[in-house]
Amino acid sequence: MSRFDEVLKRNVVILDGGMSNALEERGHDLADDLWTARLLRDEPAEIVAVHRAYFEAGADVATTASYQASIPGLVRAGLSEETAAGMIRSSVHRAREAADEVAASTGRELLVAASVGPYGAALADGSEYRGRYGVSAATLRDFHAPRLELLASAAPDLLAVETVPDLDEAEVLVPLLDELGVPAWFSYSVSDGETRAGQPLQEAYGVLADSTAVRAVGVNCSAPADVLAAIETAVSVTGKPGVAYPNRGEEWDATSSSWAGQGSFDLALATAWVDAGARLIGGCCRVGPTDIARLAGMLR
Repeated sequence: MSRFDEVLKRNVVILDGGMSNALEERGHDLADDLWTARLLRDEPAEIVAVHRAYFEAGADVATTASYQASIPGLVRAGLSEETAAGMIRSSVHRAREAADEVAASTGRELLVAASVGPYGAALADGSEYRGRYGVSAATLRDFHAPRLELLASAAPDLLAVETVPDLDEAEVLVPLLDELGVPAWFSYSVSDGETRAGQPLQEAYGVLADSTAVRAVGVNCSAPADVLAAIETAVSVTGKPGVAYPNRGEEWDATSSSWAGQGSFDLALATAWVDAGARLIGGCCRVGPTDIARLAGMLR
């Protein structure tokens, strides 16, 4: 049994929050196509510091800074393929560094989840919030397979396949995950009871139901108000534990590369998510260490 399977026996597992906002609060400008992955190249100690801050806030799991990192994207930024591959693997090593440090001083069991963002994230044009990329399944396989293998080779405790907007992409990812055999959670980005691509959640979660690698299913980087219905559907369709880590409910403006609108992280909603079957709960973009500390304090 994997460490992730053991941790899933707990009533509640606290996840971390957003990497980008935590780095921005530390004074970093992320306004380029590499986003948080730029710090893996330029200032990896800052990535470690953010992971450490979330663990110290009460998170049980660190999600790596590999969400938007891909070999093609890093090569476009001027890296060789070999250097790009090493940088993607390093995202797991930086999270492990923080986990080992905090575990040594506290005795807590802390996990590292290697972030696997959707194809649209690497395009850096906001299309991960739309889906329907207009590319073939073969193109999606060619994009995802090497990155999954790279991340798995760095020995994370699990893969966090996240912010997937489209069940068509899920249909490509699930066989790759099952072939790889590394335990994973899988979360869609949703809006108004559908995937971001406009597909029924019943069908979207149905794609995940028989996967042997996917151990938990749910929703992330979506408005908090959309979480409950998604978790109820995810758990009922798959019979797997739920994972819920929304953003603050703002909308991503790809033109200005910024979040727009009003949002909040209402902790009172989280108890209903637990009642609906969510076992892994945290935050995504714009949710920081202070929010995670409050969440951990309430749910524990």
